[in-house]
Amino acid sequence: MPNKILLITPPFTQLNTPYPASPYLKGFLKMHGYDVFQADLGIELINKIFSGEGFQELFSRAKDTQKVLSGNSHHIISNEQYYLQTVGQVMDFLQYRDNTLAHILCSDTFLPRASRFDQLPDLDLSFGNIGVNDRARFLATRYVEDIGDLIKDAITPDFGFSRYAEKLGMSAHSFAPIDDALRQPDTLIEVWLLELLQKSIEQHRPAVVGITIPFPGNLYAGLKCGQFIKRAAPHIKIIAGGGFVNTELRELSEPAVFNYVDFITLDDGELPLLGILSFLHGEADTGALSRTFIRTGDEVVYYNADRGKDLSPSETGCPDYSDLPLDRYLSLIEIANPMHRLWSDGLWNKLAIAHGCYWHRCSFCDTTLDYINRCASTPAAVLVDRIEQVMVQTGQSGFHFVDEAAPPAALKELALELLRRKISISWWTNIRFENAFTRDLCRLLAASGCIAVTGGLEAASDRLLKLMNKGVTVRQAARACRDFTDAGIMVHAYLMYGFPTQTGQETIDALEIVRQFFSEGLIQSAFWHLFTATVHSDVGIDPGKYLCTIAARPAGRFAKNDLVHEDPTGCDHRSFAQGLNKAVYNYMHGIGMDLAIKTWFDVRVPAVSVNKDFVERAIKEGTAFDNERLRSGVLWLESLPRLVHCDPANKREPGKYSKLVFPTRTESFTLTTRREVGQWLYDTFPRFSAQNTAVMTLEELKQEHEKRFAAPFRSFLRSKEWKTLREKGLLLI
Repeated sequence: MPNKILLITPPFTQLNTPYPASPYLKGFLKMHGYDVFQADLGIELINKIFSGEGFQELFSRAKDTQKVLSGNSHHIISNEQYYLQTVGQVMDFLQYRDNTLAHILCSDTFLPRASRFDQLPDLDLSFGNIGVNDRARFLATRYVEDIGDLIKDAITPDFGFSRYAEKLGMSAHSFAPIDDALRQPDTLIEVWLLELLQKSIEQHRPAVVGITIPFPGNLYAGLKCGQFIKRAAPHIKIIAGGGFVNTELRELSEPAVFNYVDFITLDDGELPLLGILSFLHGEADTGALSRTFIRTGDEVVYYNADRGKDLSPSETGCPDYSDLPLDRYLSLIEIANPMHRLWSDGLWNKLAIAHGCYWHRCSFCDTTLDYINRCASTPAAVLVDRIEQVMVQTGQSGFHFVDEAAPPAALKELALELLRRKISISWWTNIRFENAFTRDLCRLLAASGCIAVTGGLEAASDRLLKLMNKGVTVRQAARACRDFTDAGIMVHAYLMYGFPTQTGQETIDALEIVRQFFSEGLIQSAFWHLFTATVHSDVGIDPGKYLCTIAARPAGRFAKNDLVHEDPTGCDHRSFAQGLNKAVYNYMHGIGMDLAIKTWFDVRVPAVSVNKDFVERAIKEGTAFDNERLRSGVLWLESLPRLVHCDPANKREPGKYSKLVFPTRTESFTLTTRREVGQWLYDTFPRFSAQNTAVMTLEELKQEHEKRFAAPFRSFLRSKEWKTLREKGLLLI
């Protein structure tokens, strides 16, 4: 009976925090009575490599290799004794076991240094005089990367800290190269991987192993694990799924894949897993399987008995991180940028606010797939219940909400629920730069613990944004970024170049727009991506709409996703890649903001045609505050005021004035007003509190005002009292 299940994440995803697939599935399967265990083989393997024993074996193999090594590798090998001497302390520091090592790690003579240290930024500028821990973490990250370079050169070119043998999984129309690679002798890294897998199997003795394959860089290692299990424990049934499978293998017809796994599932794993487990229990036949490929004879057969029956986010349960080695993850700083570091520094608990994308219209995105086009939000109360449970499991209060694009309405409800329950967390997520993210909503999100957002600025061209069906303009994005940064929330922008019909002029103008975003302090981090057409996007489905053509799809029975497109009206987009990346890298460090755009390119580029003050003017448009819609809720996040009756200094109107004294967390301020207005506000302010289940609306405030005063409500909205309260933090949401 397959009651014991082992869920594994193969190398490599992230070094600083667990990938969320296995915790989500573990929590769900436990609800249904299964004994579930999980193993992150990636982080276990990293800890094996970066150990005294691992380094001894690694350096021994590197010295004995018959490969022609680079000068950098010879330099590292010549410093073997220093690497062996320091690896334990570096790991103690990166895993937060000994922060007192920061000072010695920052010294010029403690860490051995290879090519990753050749072009360091100005460390004093980046970290100042007191940022010793961050400086040490940055230098220790370079140390780790140097060893990664040695492994690639001396052991296997397939190595990477966030991917392994990625090239085999990229656009793998034929399974033959992967099959051939899996039959080759194991490298040292693979030997260690399989030793760790064997240990986990012997410890848990599962009847079923589930393997998540989220990225192309996990495919080879995932199948290598399946290969080992088939040989060492053929009675164990193997199930594979995950992001790579969901996007690349939807038309799978290659039977050879099933030499390494028994079942391959699509989209959310909960229902397919229940179906497979019922089948293995003998409670159902193959016809009852959901979104599952199996091999029957020499044919691949797809079953989908539960078509259209999807679980809501409320039904999937709380992720369970309880048996992952949370103290073994590494907090790294790859770039000296406070926003960019979030991807590699800190053990972030990963949850989703909603399934799918509430917009799901962008023409470059896989909008036909379930993970994008089926949107359903988790109720705020359920989500915060899970936040509390996960905090107990991990001992960590930082959350990365891994949504495709978190809905503004759901974020508002999440923030209010956190404030009502007085739960303090820090969190970040992905959003769209749309009008819904007003000044007040951003301030509310910041009050609930939001520290950063990431969103797509894409081509930074209104023409192209419209063609992409992005649903925003550059001006809207600028104002949303302004509202986030004014609230103290960091912003990362995803950028895209090479979209069909994009001209060289538009690419250069986009870089100028990005420069202005950095210069105005609207974004703190950004990254360029080259557009690729995919099978599941609108560009891939209807290329004629975008004035491009799709080259004939290569024949093959395995992966199908990326397409080769021809853009006769565009330009040679790849010629811009180096300059775009060089410019943004410098902008993230506050360097070169005043340099001409052409400075970053080795090729001739068009002159900028965008006004130098385009973004500055965009963020100055509109009023100082959000539109005061009557349906908006009125919210006060600070302590309630104290009422003091007083007389003006000139004594001409005794007994007609009062003061409201507001003690906030950062200051105290006093509002002097007519006594009847002061009393009304004092009586009303408790209804503005975030602790209320229902927030008072501006319409309700209007009604209360009209009952009390003869003057129209709009005159109160123009009063100095209202303007002062708005400036000091009274929110309309």
